[in-house]
Amino acid sequence: MITPIAKAPVALPNGIQSSSSVAAQPKAVSTGASQQDFLKLFTTQLQNQNPLDPTKNEAFVAQLAQFSQLEATTNMATQLTSFVTSMTGDRMLNGAALIGKKVAVDGAPVVMSGGQPVQGVITLPAGADGMTLQVFDSQGNLVREQIAGAQPPGALTLTWDGMSSTGNPVADGTYSFKATINSGGVISNPTVQTLATVRSVSQVDAASPLMLQVDGGLSVPLSNVKRIGS
Repeated sequence: MITPIAKAPVALPNGIQSSSSVAAQPKAVSTGASQQDFLKLFTTQLQNQNPLDPTKNEAFVAQLAQFSQLEATTNMATQLTSFVTSMTGDRMLNGAALIGKKVAVDGAPVVMSGGQPVQGVITLPAGADGMTLQVFDSQGNLVREQIAGAQPPGALTLTWDGMSSTGNPVADGTYSFKATINSGGVISNPTVQTLATVRSVSQVDAASPLMLQVDGGLSVPLSNVKRIGS
């Protein structure tokens, strides 16, 4: 039986790594070529070009154009980042100007204070043959019901004087509206838009919408607000 003779490892010159050691090294995660990487590659190419066959002028100009384009793109990205950051601050300042103002919010409760009348708005695209407005307190109890006749198409403003069905003023607090209309024999409950006071504004990040916190604990995007009152 012939026993194979083990070969002794061959020593490599200093500075030379074996293929196995290179393969075993952890690979760096590439994040894309940067401006410095491109410049280094470009200068290395110039230093190692064949003197008998140098880089053609057309190729040289094309690479310079690519370098200029990369630099312009990098600068543009930096400027856009700064612009988005500044716009976020401007949006917050604009939103802060709404604190204390009243904005129209779909389905928001109304705050009765000192017996001052409160209003709501409903949209009637086809008008109505008849309408009923109900007012509920924060516990869901019916405190007032008003019946109105035919209504023309368009936006209809509803006003509640703060009186209950018995003719007595209601206590200060939070109330909600419910409208019921009859249009061509079809019964529906259109959303009542009410004016709610803005208490604070918030924004999670630059990509998220600016949110308004209004009376009743509701949060609505600023983009959904279509009417602002004093």
